Amino acid sequence: MQRTKVKDLLKGAEVGKEVLLKGWVRTKRGNKYVSFIAVNDGSTINNLQVVADAEKFSEEALKDVTTGAAIAVTGELVASQGKGQAFEIQATSIEVLGKADPETYPLQKKAHSLEFLREIAHLRFRTNTFGAVFRVRNSLAFAVHRFFNEKGFVYMHTPIITASDAEGAGEMFRVTTLDPINPPLAENGQVNYEEDFFGKATNLTVSGQLEGELAAMAFSDIYTFGPTFRAENSNTTRHLAEFWMIEPEMAFYDLKMNADLAEEFIKYIIRYALEHNREDIEFLGQRLVEEDKSKPQNERQEMTLLEKLEFVVNNDFERVTYTEAIDILLNSNHYKKKKFQYEVSWGIDLQSEHERYLVEKHFKKPVIVTDYPKDIKAFYMRLNDDGKTVAAMDILAPGIGEIVGGSQREERIDILVERMKGVGIHEEDLWWYLDTRRFGGCPHAGFGLGFERMVQFVTGMGNIRDVIPFPRTPQNAEF
Repeated sequence: MQRTKVKDLLKGAEVGKEVLLKGWVRTKRGNKYVSFIAVNDGSTINNLQVVADAEKFSEEALKDVTTGAAIAVTGELVASQGKGQAFEIQATSIEVLGKADPETYPLQKKAHSLEFLREIAHLRFRTNTFGAVFRVRNSLAFAVHRFFNEKGFVYMHTPIITASDAEGAGEMFRVTTLDPINPPLAENGQVNYEEDFFGKATNLTVSGQLEGELAAMAFSDIYTFGPTFRAENSNTTRHLAEFWMIEPEMAFYDLKMNADLAEEFIKYIIRYALEHNREDIEFLGQRLVEEDKSKPQNERQEMTLLEKLEFVVNNDFERVTYTEAIDILLNSNHYKKKKFQYEVSWGIDLQSEHERYLVEKHFKKPVIVTDYPKDIKAFYMRLNDDGKTVAAMDILAPGIGEIVGGSQREERIDILVERMKGVGIHEEDLWWYLDTRRFGGCPHAGFGLGFERMVQFVTGMGNIRDVIPFPRTPQNAEF
């Protein structure tokens, strides 16, 4: 007999039929007449109750049916007599496929802290919270591909190993096969990377953007969706050393078209999750409500998770220039009462507290900030006519700040070369990138969306380490 998943059994189509269910025991309770076993197989946040009559199953036969054990159940799916579930299985056979010693199995029927669950990340998928988070993550990932596929974008795999630093931040993981103790040295005493595997210094990519631009100059519209790496020694709730980025690049786009696409994209993937993971999102929302009860009134969320997501989907994002945003911050009571930790002035790189003020206090909706000072943005962003700002845009979201960063790219080779010189990038290092400006260059734009921050936003999870299966952070590469 073919097994049926819990999600499908709970639809009730198999009522009255013999079914086969395989999953893991969440709980077992009962008395001398009957045992009630809650089984979950990961297909839904809901468990399916298995009823084992003492006349058919002795205490000895069920002794290994403990929390965490993997079992196979055959029986009839019937309408449930008890509260809390619509259907249940009247078991005729139960086979233990894998035992779980109740004395050592770390997940028991009690609330575990998220910090503890990070220490057992190999098992945390089995909890309701992380089951919900990663089903939502799965849906969001699928929706990303569906959105771009429907728009005729070409999915491009850009290299994970690269010799370029797209962001110019220099916080990269080196990739090398050289002897770490006695590497070959050049005449100047520096490591001689000409003897390395690739014949030059290489690193794990911080972005697929530059290569994505090359493809956009042939296919018009492309997107990448892959892992990126940042060797930033940061232990905040917003940073990972390994994370996933979605980076579309579009030929013949300007900044406004770029912002329009990014807004449409965000709304699309949130809407998809709302349609396909509503129970998971409702559960995660309830978890936040319980969490809020222990906070002071002024720190509690004004909207439930579900309300927040529906509000984002159903409302236009606010749009302001960087200069307007700075004016709003300078004129705010928050600034006048010195509540900002970081100073506010034209030319600063907006901090998370500034971004969240704009979104959560002032506009109370996602905000697209455009036209940043050129000195705080990357060399490839198109210089505006004022000579001081670039055609950049960031989308700021409630709870986490920046969720999207993008720009119209600089297509004018003379200005691009000048900008590269200004940040110390040699023309010969990016000759291939400059060729796209020499041969049929055109106005084009693109953006990057940090996938984990998007998952954070949709699930309401406060720590980015809780929305990626196996977080990579300073001093931590477990599992």
